[in-house]
Amino acid sequence: MDFGIRAGRRLGAVAPARLEKAHLLEQAAEAAGLDDFGDRWFERPMDVLLDAIVGEARLNAAGDFSAMQQFHHVLRDRLLAQMWFRRHPEILSRPMPRPVVIVGPMRSGTTRMHRLLASDRRFTHMRSFETISPVPRPGFEEVMEGRREDFRPVLARRIMKVARLANPRTLSIHPTGPYEPEEELGLLVASMWGMKHEAQWHVPSYGRWCEGESAVPAYRHMADLLRLVGWSQQASSLRPWILKTPQHMLDLPALLEVFPDARLIFTHRDPLKVVGSAASLAWNQTIIYSDHADPARMGREWLHKTALQVERMRAARETIPQERMIDVQYEDMESDWRGTMERVYRFLGLDMAPALPGMEDYMRRASALKRRPHAYSLDEFGLTSGDVLDRLGDYVRAFDVPIEGTAPARQARRGMRAS
Repeated sequence: MDFGIRAGRRLGAVAPARLEKAHLLEQAAEAAGLDDFGDRWFERPMDVLLDAIVGEARLNAAGDFSAMQQFHHVLRDRLLAQMWFRRHPEILSRPMPRPVVIVGPMRSGTTRMHRLLASDRRFTHMRSFETISPVPRPGFEEVMEGRREDFRPVLARRIMKVARLANPRTLSIHPTGPYEPEEELGLLVASMWGMKHEAQWHVPSYGRWCEGESAVPAYRHMADLLRLVGWSQQASSLRPWILKTPQHMLDLPALLEVFPDARLIFTHRDPLKVVGSAASLAWNQTIIYSDHADPARMGREWLHKTALQVERMRAARETIPQERMIDVQYEDMESDWRGTMERVYRFLGLDMAPALPGMEDYMRRASALKRRPHAYSLDEFGLTSGDVLDRLGDYVRAFDVPIEGTAPARQARRGMRAS
């Protein structure tokens, strides 16, 4: 991919990248024929992100080309979202009652929990093509009437194919397909917010800036995009959403301000696994876009990020009523997913029996979809188990998280809450 773009630029077939805000905004407005981007708050994180990309990311040709495409896509979608809100004002009136939000570190079993719950038709969920392209194209009314095919799943399939060609390991790290249930991180990217940027580019100054800012504007826009997605799905606005992204660990106060009646499922996993797996995921994306990725630096960054996620999650839990949250251990899901999900359904006040066939079908498909295990180690990223436990040992003790090689104390973990 990088070689092809470099060759295209030498031949004049591919334009040089211009990662400048004014240019990107102008190009998106011209392409869409629109000029209303909605709440201009997004320009603040966009400024910081662009500075970090130019100053820190050291992108190769594939990297800056992909960055240009990503910014164009996000900005065009902001313009089109405002068009839909003006054309169909009823979208913004859609209620979003009692969403169920899965909150946990990267690689802690949030995807499995999300997809099991998403198989229950009593809930509404995002699909992968919608997190890539949440905003329908003009003329979508014809799609809703069955007179035209929605192009977004086609686009998602193409993007996934390119990603897998660029790095085949992406399939084993996060198996997915255009219609698989997917997290709403792309809706936060619509406000130039979130860890997705840090997991694909080396942009530490952007990460530190976001850590000091309120995410409320990004979550408000995310909620409006969820309403748009629900409208485009023609889903009942009475069905609760199932949401999940590790970003919520950093931004729980913002999430709860925007979704004050949310019910929270906290997932926990051995931090030795979480940190190694998170670093591996980020590494396998970053090396596509930069020839200067440093594995030790990657390890330090994702140890910092994981520790901060846990710290902020624990602080936010102090203000959340016990009856609105439940803790789920990764190891319990591994050993007895049915029994663990029964406990989750009791927490939600629902009978699990109607959902069980869909869950069993998902578990069969997941096994087939994941063709090879995700292999990684802390050593690859310059970390030791001592490094991780020095930062996260208190989390392990507070939530009785089993560490590899130790026996899980199940009876002590039931209903466990951080003190």
